[in-house]
Amino acid sequence: MRVFVTGASGWIGSAVVGELLDAGHEVTGLARSDASAAALEKKGALVHRGDLDDLDGLRRGAASAEAVVHLANKHDWADPAGTSAAERAAVQAIGETLTGTGRPFLLASGVAGLVRGRPAMESDPSPFHGPGSPRGGSENLAFEFVDRGVRAVSLRFAPTVHGTGDHGFIAILAAIARRTGISGYPGDGTNRWSAVHVADAARLVRLGLDKASPGTRLHAVAEEGVPTRAIAEAIARAWDLPVASIAPDQVPDHFGWIGSFFSMDLSASGTATRTLLDWEPTGPTLLDDINTGAYAGS
Repeated sequence: MRVFVTGASGWIGSAVVGELLDAGHEVTGLARSDASAAALEKKGALVHRGDLDDLDGLRRGAASAEAVVHLANKHDWADPAGTSAAERAAVQAIGETLTGTGRPFLLASGVAGLVRGRPAMESDPSPFHGPGSPRGGSENLAFEFVDRGVRAVSLRFAPTVHGTGDHGFIAILAAIARRTGISGYPGDGTNRWSAVHVADAARLVRLGLDKASPGTRLHAVAEEGVPTRAIAEAIARAWDLPVASIAPDQVPDHFGWIGSFFSMDLSASGTATRTLLDWEPTGPTLLDDINTGAYAGS
């Protein structure tokens, strides 16, 4: 299958590209820089130059493919409205291009904010609609194209997709701990983050491409919830730092923008996804990765 992948040189995207190539798919990756293009070519993928703001380029990439895996996101925490608007515009452009084709359109989403007081389930619809909502309401927007002949599938990733080389949330928390000299956790540290190893997440994407029906929500979740105190303790061990509770009113000053995320309960279940795709995570746990030095270079 000819697969067009946005975010192809990113953390998750790089693993997905490798997984798809190993499975025999032909992959074309969106690349906005010479370095990204070179990395994709080295893997054996084709290159489509452009970025999320190049909507005509996205349309051309989608039109020439038999499937689209949309993983790119600006992640500009200084301009969340702009990030959400760009995401919505990209999903709209890809969905319109695939209308009437029956082709797969898998797009990245997350588990944050879906429910409160319990782990998020695959059966939970996204509460985010419209341009002003997180990710521009892209999951619900993509599902609007199901009735227009697009096999739209949501890939809801755990807040930490971990492994050696990860520069996401855990790497940022580790950097904050080293800078402040304290590995902190918010409040009593009982709120939980779901997690998945990057190799398991990539395999889920490949299985979802092969098996998931239109309108399916997949949870890339291997661990339902790791307490934030346990995460802070693992970071403390890795860098021989003290661990401490950070009072809720001190969280913004201590953690900066990531404090609001680290204070949330982002637990989620992946049980239905495992059953549907016959997907069984085999990678290290989040704490195993921290304990064995996966973030030593971050």
